[in-house]
Amino acid sequence: MPVVRDLRVLLRLTDFRRLLTVRLLSQSADGVYQVALATYVVFSPEKQTSPAAIASAMAVLLLPYSFVGPFAGVLLDRWPRRQVFLYGNLLRALLACCTAVLIVASVPDWLFYASALSVTAVNRFVLAGLSAALPRVVDPDRLVMANSLSPTAGTLAATAGGGLAFLMRLVASDSDAAVVLLGAALYLCSALASLRIGRELLGPDPAEVQPRLGTAIASTARGLLDGLGHLRRRPAAGHALGAMTLLRFCYGALTVMVLMLCRYAWADEESEGLALLGLAVAASGAGFFAAAVVSPWATGRLGRFGWIVACATAAAVLEPALALPFAPGPMLVAAFVLGLITQGAKIATDTVVQSSVDDAFRGRVFSLYDVLFNVAFVGAAAIAALMLPPDGRSVPLVLVVAVIYATVAVTLARWSHVGRLL
Repeated sequence: MPVVRDLRVLLRLTDFRRLLTVRLLSQSADGVYQVALATYVVFSPEKQTSPAAIASAMAVLLLPYSFVGPFAGVLLDRWPRRQVFLYGNLLRALLACCTAVLIVASVPDWLFYASALSVTAVNRFVLAGLSAALPRVVDPDRLVMANSLSPTAGTLAATAGGGLAFLMRLVASDSDAAVVLLGAALYLCSALASLRIGRELLGPDPAEVQPRLGTAIASTARGLLDGLGHLRRRPAAGHALGAMTLLRFCYGALTVMVLMLCRYAWADEESEGLALLGLAVAASGAGFFAAAVVSPWATGRLGRFGWIVACATAAAVLEPALALPFAPGPMLVAAFVLGLITQGAKIATDTVVQSSVDDAFRGRVFSLYDVLFNVAFVGAAAIAALMLPPDGRSVPLVLVVAVIYATVAVTLARWSHVGRLL
């Protein structure tokens, strides 16, 4: 297989291999920690889980990516990146241990969320640093290949870490703190693995560091505003981003609904509900993988906007048909379908943005994209918290989501048709 051959070539590079090890350990720890947080909020026997609690957990997991992310690069371009991996992962290991203590001590929720928020905020620096360091360990001819394979391997590691956390939670009841400590141990391993990389190898070069931090931060803020202004002059990218934001909103609202159904409607025992949630996550992940396989062919046949329209149209039809019975079987099928649709639309949106935005603005536009993507998911969780009953069965929510899907399909189809005529 070409992917296996490309990975074998990259793994011959010692420094790339060491950086990849840091990524795999760090992102597997992320998967463990995130599942531990989600299951503690949703499936702890002593907690009466509510949609509001789930929305709070999603905010903790995602908002740091939105608000810290655009500015993380400013500091990463001033600090030795190897030290960011070392101290960042050591700090996350310590904070994760604190989270485990807070779980055992049954402290007020706000204190638990503050600890979890600290862990996920540091995560933004580590992930951005891994991307920034990649050109320092791979020659330019292999950089595209490395950019394709390294994040994919990290995503698989996070999925494996989440699966390990689910398994540990199913085997040992009341094991939330133990799962968090497993994540802490993996963070520690990632920190130790970074010591095998030379301190100065990953940059940045001291001569290229901006002298004033305040100037760099102000420049980043102005850059984001410039990126927003550039989008106004690039309607194709703006329309694609708007459509993707709404599709991500729908996916977030349905995620909260499935969590509540797994917790209260589909299972009498906590372990049964957790197992169903694991199946739903696996089905959605399979849909994401299917999207990676299908999207190149679909965009070739339908065009980029045509594929987004097809995804939104299919969701508008299939989502109510599969979700309204509120039964596990059809909902697992829906998880696969919506995973495929959401990721398929994202792949097309990424391509539209990359091809229609000027290179000088591409980084800033993708920073805005990242903010929109995560804020939409958190906003959807907040809206779902207002609409969902305790057992998660909400016909109005399912119908509202279907209407949003249909609106995206019709609006984007009309715009792309008029755009072709113009």
